[in-house]
Amino acid sequence: MPKSIRYIEIMDTTLRDGEQTSGVSFSASEKLTIAQLLLTEIKVDRIEIASARVSEGEFEAVKKITRWAKAKGLLNRVEVLTFVDGTISIDWMSKAGAKVMNLLTKGSLNHLTHQLKKTPQQHFKEIAQVFALAKKKGIECNVYLEDWSNGMRNSPDYVFQYLDFLATQPVKRVMLPDTLGILEPHEVADFIGQIIPRYPNMHFDFHGHNDYDLGTANVLEAVRAGVQGIHLTVNGMGERAGNAPLASAVAVLHDFMPKVKTGVVEKSLYQVSKLVETFSGFRVPVNKPVVGENVFTQTAGIHADGDKKNNLYYNDLMPERFGRQRKYALGKTSGKSNIENNLAQLGIELPDADLKKVTQRIIELGDKKEVVTQSDLPYIISDVLDSSSIDDKVKIGNYVLTHSKDLRPSVTLQISIEGETFEEHAQGDGQYDAFMIALHNIYKKKKRQLPMLTDYAVRIPPGGKSDALCETIITWDLKGREFKTRGLDSDQTVAAIKATEKMLNLI
Repeated sequence: MPKSIRYIEIMDTTLRDGEQTSGVSFSASEKLTIAQLLLTEIKVDRIEIASARVSEGEFEAVKKITRWAKAKGLLNRVEVLTFVDGTISIDWMSKAGAKVMNLLTKGSLNHLTHQLKKTPQQHFKEIAQVFALAKKKGIECNVYLEDWSNGMRNSPDYVFQYLDFLATQPVKRVMLPDTLGILEPHEVADFIGQIIPRYPNMHFDFHGHNDYDLGTANVLEAVRAGVQGIHLTVNGMGERAGNAPLASAVAVLHDFMPKVKTGVVEKSLYQVSKLVETFSGFRVPVNKPVVGENVFTQTAGIHADGDKKNNLYYNDLMPERFGRQRKYALGKTSGKSNIENNLAQLGIELPDADLKKVTQRIIELGDKKEVVTQSDLPYIISDVLDSSSIDDKVKIGNYVLTHSKDLRPSVTLQISIEGETFEEHAQGDGQYDAFMIALHNIYKKKKRQLPMLTDYAVRIPPGGKSDALCETIITWDLKGREFKTRGLDSDQTVAAIKATEKMLNLI
């Protein structure tokens, strides 16, 4: 790698700090799966997988991961959070098969004085003892300076006294956490800018939290200021507002720091995000950068039109980078270009006149707050083009459908036949049956015959939900002549009524 290019280590702490998200607990098997994907698919440099001494389940999870990592030659990339507790954490780690410890220590005088009630000298002496014991066991040591951000704000002399001590110890990485997510980017640049020149031979990581939604911005400033590693979590999981999110931080570094390189495979970020979402039950907001469901979806028709004209609404965050595809939302703000793009993805091309009719129908559905998806388009096209060939001599003006427990379904129907209005009430075995009985009664008055219903089929798009558009296809027989009509609505009965109205106009 050229000397002008800086390589930044990515340490993912989804399985340790991320699991501290309220209500989240991964099973041992889930932890192993996530660990494997992080190291072999996303290719982060290191993973922090657990806190020592937490539980028997945590111990079993660490054993599973270290056994797999050792077989793959990745054991030195698996880390465990430990404590200044003599041999307790070290023994726990050794039994679990882990070889890299991240020792949690105090990075602010406030924490040291009020939580541990110790002097700096006492704390440093105990830390040195842990390092010595770890060295005997063949364990590599990194160290966290908990509450470092407040330490730099309120007790910088203590922080530098501590760093002077660490410079004499067998420590591979010094990790600087913004434990409470209190820093803003200017402070990150200032504090790290003071530290890096003073300790040129030490490796520093930055660990950012997201309480003010500044996690990604602070990561960027930390790297600009000279840190060699950053800590991130999948989907920004973590305590309170979470940690700096992996996907966003990596995209920012790759796009805004051309002289910085990471080993992360961007195409795998979305896949692992969805897996962690499933395992954790921690839902990703649809507008979350890079991994949210809607972030590569254009809604406004003008944007879709611009995309066709020299990619006017594209930026460097191309969906293909992350194994995704650009989508064009369908609704009341959809323009002709938006719908054309969706049709092109389905391999459908419509004449301009038909395209205008389909566009108008989608806008009408959007006004009703219907969710229209690409999968709905073939149904909408079929419905619109079928309707356009029929004269409206019969219009169903209004209807009331009722369905109550232990009472027969009923309908009150108002219909106009060639300008003459009729109203009828009927009961039936179902709402649509009641509708058809009312209709038969009206047509008896007109001395007209209705065709026989011979088949009734309902279709929804693949993967459709309870509010999906529903296509009802009814087959009719009129004096031996068979024909079909279609109706489209999110309500199955209403779709059937629309199909019936088309039948009435056809006959």
